[in-house]
Amino acid sequence: MGYFQEALLNALQLIIQFDDQIYQIVLTSLKISFIATFFASLIGVFLGILIAINHFIGKRLLQHFLNTLMAMPTVMIGLIFYGLFSRRGVLGDWGLLYTETAVMIGEAFLITPIIMNLTRVAVESSDKRLLETLKILGAKPYQQFIPLLSELRFSILAAVTTGFGRAIGEVGAAMMLGGNIQGATRTITTAIALETSKGDFERGLALGLLLLLIAFSLNFLLFSLKTNEF
Repeated sequence: MGYFQEALLNALQLIIQFDDQIYQIVLTSLKISFIATFFASLIGVFLGILIAINHFIGKRLLQHFLNTLMAMPTVMIGLIFYGLFSRRGVLGDWGLLYTETAVMIGEAFLITPIIMNLTRVAVESSDKRLLETLKILGAKPYQQFIPLLSELRFSILAAVTTGFGRAIGEVGAAMMLGGNIQGATRTITTAIALETSKGDFERGLALGLLLLLIAFSLNFLLFSLKTNEF
């Protein structure tokens, strides 16, 4: 049996046996990512729709800026907030560095532009008659939100899911802001990096398989909702 095959079998054994350390890391990752995605969605969906339904000077420049933020390296986000949360930083007195809250804030800022931009694209790519009808009926911008959310619910949910996928797969900011502390801020991706560097390939592979399972489950759920036309 080859090295990889043996490592894969050992990784599956760790998963099936519900290794406490592995599943604690998974739960920590899910908690941090869900909370970060929740707050990012509140901001991103609202601003994405707001940008899409309004015309203003600098809108094209803002779109280019959002596209740039979507491709921003995660370590850049980590670097910025590390500077803010460190003892000598502006927010150093808050004591957020190397806490779950710091990782949540970093991930939320990372994925907000993604959710915002994908929501904007969804609205602007929708049937033009929808917005025209709402305007003809005299709906003010704030009154257009609910009909748009209802009509474009799948596309917006896809944007949120994409944001969550980026958050749970993030490693740079999580490492810098969370410190990869066991039982506190260690996420799936930071644990994979640590375990692999220690030579514990089986444990890292087990975490990687669980990360793939989470991603598959989310995409399967999204596809099922679309098929059933919820």
